Amino acid sequence: MKRKRWLSALIAVIMVMMLPCSVMAAQETKPYLSLGADLNDTEKSAVLELLGVKESELGNYTVINVTNADEHKYLDAYLDKKIIGSRALSSVKVEQTAEGNGIRVTTKNISYCTTEMYQNALATAGIKNADIIVAGPFSISGTAGLVGAIKAYETMTGQKVDSDNVDTATNELVVTSNLGETLEDPEKAAELIAFIKNEVASQNLTDDQISELINQASEEFGVTLSEENKQSILELMKKIDDLDLDVNQLKDQISNLYDKLDSMGIHIDLDSEEVQGFFSKIVEFIKDFLNRLG
Repeated sequence: MKRKRWLSALIAVIMVMMLPCSVMAAQETKPYLSLGADLNDTEKSAVLELLGVKESELGNYTVINVTNADEHKYLDAYLDKKIIGSRALSSVKVEQTAEGNGIRVTTKNISYCTTEMYQNALATAGIKNADIIVAGPFSISGTAGLVGAIKAYETMTGQKVDSDNVDTATNELVVTSNLGETLEDPEKAAELIAFIKNEVASQNLTDDQISELINQASEEFGVTLSEENKQSILELMKKIDDLDLDVNQLKDQISNLYDKLDSMGIHIDLDSEEVQGFFSKIVEFIKDFLNRLG
């Protein structure tokens, strides 16, 4: 349970992804700062120091305070209430950067997730060119940062966060973190999910093809996936497919991860004889079945 409590930290900044760059540039030039409402004075000072913000500089930021009630409102559908906890403590700083910078994430006292996991989910949601810091006064879950970004977006733009993006990106972080724990290798889990996501976003695949892709990818990465792992990844990828993600944008925003994948030389050909043979058998079975009915 102790490690599971870190799961909520994985989604601490995912709602930051809901801040479209063009909207921010047009309506708000200040960087964004979310502070957990349950921070006491000592904890608040510690968090601000980790975020690189002085008390006297708070006027230079768009500051949002987030309550634990806010957290439960948005996160109860995804996480156990015990994991979310009873205090909103985590905080997030987001600064828009120049074109070509990509998504860069730093964590302070958020120990369970990797920066690659954050980058993956943020890119899925459509964030571009942002420097993001997630911090807590000590090792904590980080859920307040997530809800803070929701409130900041709605306050600054007057627009509701797209529910499909919220669900998919949150789902991605949860699936990746669970997989990282199962494999005992969070970095490889993030790489595997990023690779499969790229293939799904690049091609128009059926559910059966996605399943075959997951099987082949696990072999290429040298990992063993349980049926539960495979099913959770499949459901995630079906949601990602519905988002119609821009593959080039994914690669631009987290180029460090995709460059690493390219250097690994992993390639899966869903048009290979092996895969085509698999689908041909299905087609032949259906034809045979229909002929018998006739």
